[in-house]
Amino acid sequence: MDRHAARPGTASLRQLLVALGTPLADLVAAPDGLDVEVNDVVILDPDDKPDSYAGDLVLVIGSRGRAAARLVRAAARRGASVVAVKVPSADAIDDLRAAAGEARVAVLAVRPEVRWDQLDSLARSAVADAKATSLADTDDSDDLFSLAQTIAALTGGSVSIEDSANRVLAYSRSDDDVDELRRLSILGREGPAAYLAMLREWGVFDRLSAGDDVVHVDERPELGVRRRIAVGIRADAELLGSIWVQEGTTTLTEQSDGALLGAARVAALHLVRRRTGIATEARFHDDLLNGMLENRIDAPTVAAHIGADATKPAVVLVFAEYSAEPTSESDRPARELRSAAITNLIAVHAAAYRRTALATTIGSRVYVLLPDLPADGGDTLALGLAREIIAAAGKRLRRTVRAAVGSIVDGLGSVAESRHGADRVMNVMAHKTIDVATMSEVRSEVLVSETLTMIAENPHLRDPRVTMLVAHDREHGSELVPSVVAYLDLLGDIRTAARRLHIHSNTLRQRLKRATAISGLDLTDSHQSLFTHLQLLLATSPRSPESGRPS
Repeated sequence: MDRHAARPGTASLRQLLVALGTPLADLVAAPDGLDVEVNDVVILDPDDKPDSYAGDLVLVIGSRGRAAARLVRAAARRGASVVAVKVPSADAIDDLRAAAGEARVAVLAVRPEVRWDQLDSLARSAVADAKATSLADTDDSDDLFSLAQTIAALTGGSVSIEDSANRVLAYSRSDDDVDELRRLSILGREGPAAYLAMLREWGVFDRLSAGDDVVHVDERPELGVRRRIAVGIRADAELLGSIWVQEGTTTLTEQSDGALLGAARVAALHLVRRRTGIATEARFHDDLLNGMLENRIDAPTVAAHIGADATKPAVVLVFAEYSAEPTSESDRPARELRSAAITNLIAVHAAAYRRTALATTIGSRVYVLLPDLPADGGDTLALGLAREIIAAAGKRLRRTVRAAVGSIVDGLGSVAESRHGADRVMNVMAHKTIDVATMSEVRSEVLVSETLTMIAENPHLRDPRVTMLVAHDREHGSELVPSVVAYLDLLGDIRTAARRLHIHSNTLRQRLKRATAISGLDLTDSHQSLFTHLQLLLATSPRSPESGRPS
């Protein structure tokens, strides 16, 4: 039976795995991939009469391991897309994997100590969240589990996000050992009473409620509890929840406190959404920034909403992931997950730098607005943030991210101008080896690139003699064009150009002589040399169809 890919308004197996991974369940098999649809969660008892489970996650209770293989097949025949089974030992995995392959159904192995009611509750919440997220037209970056994973990458610890009643809403997956407090918290049971009493005695919960500072909690080996840091999630004066980071076998990163502060500000938007059940505050902030970047929203309105001063200097930064390897359409799920992680990382760092910062994604680029800059030194602050994010993406996510910094503008009313400048810089960075740049550093490259674009869009701005030379190279497989380009790049320095081309100087002279004979160009004429250079740069650009290279 075919398992359908998740449609808008439904959850997928991939989302369930993010929500229900270690320490609750592990994936045994997924014959039809991770994007199969999950509509609902149902419980199957061995004594139940057959029913329809079309597109459902079926929890098989009362039957474990090998004995459950029969029920896995039965649920699959009735349309189940995922079946969860308790596995007491590794011996039963092979039988379940065989049953999954035969029935073409995904199977999850549930840890023996996990309570079915807890798994059922978390699974239903994950399905409901996925549906609400899809119907609200939000993306993976609006998911608390994705945010928890981002915080884990930034801090090097194991993360849990809790509501104001200390119920776990989301947590990071981790290969590190977790202590008893974290394990029991995720499973929905009460942590060690003595330790919780100490937290109250030390005033940890009071400090989380009272302010925005990160709270440090020392390790208690005698209780089996490791070191933690925590921060309250707040909206104005109201405590919405908290974020906890448990230290594992390695020490938490030096940036953990700053990352946690930024994450709390991002998480607040998600918790507001969960509480209201209406259009997300996060999406509204996205719309605000999009409107400003496109000059559709007036600055005072945005400033009043985010608590910024519309008259103070501001700057826009743009970030984009760089990859030397092309991606195919089949890589889209992985690409989207990667994009969500990068967006979250950027948003967390920006919020840590400036409470009033905004971040949004447009296409493949992430834009950050930094308002309320000081009168002097704003460019240094922006460059510092850009370098910090690039370093964090490389170290924590193993992704190569590049950043372009727009011009510092006098106020929020000129933000679109700063964005335009940042985009112009980013447009030339694909051909640069630097990770962060400002207009002053790459102005010449920007101007040449935009001139080439103008030439490309206006066929009448072409010299037919240069077109003839390019056609000759393509037809005869000769190397006249790169020879002329190298000669013009180096302002007529024959010897240096020859070394760049790995040929003898006399060979280069012969090629230049032949190129001028074929085309009729006079490379000693400054005007002809200038325009020949521009047109040949266009022809040899990877973006140009004339180059014969993939764009």
